[in-house]
Amino acid sequence: MDHHKERIIIMETAAVAMLAKALAIALGSFGPALAIGKIGAKAMESIGRNPEAAGKILVPMLLVAAFAEAIAIYALVIAFGIK
Repeated sequence: MDHHKERIIIMETAAVAMLAKALAIALGSFGPALAIGKIGAKAMESIGRNPEAAGKILVPMLLVAAFAEAIAIYALVIAFGIK
């Protein structure tokens, strides 16, 4: 009987850890996804208003998108770190 309870506790702990991993990556990706969408939309709007500035807009847009994506990667690392 004691062994059965121990197995149930281990299974429940694993389920909570899996839920924590899922929440970490889901919540950690939500903000960067919105940020990258807004970055792209604003860059396209700027290029639409001033097509000659496309070269000057592209590099900063990609740089900021990379920084936003790094936050999602941090969330992924945290999710992998949860045991």
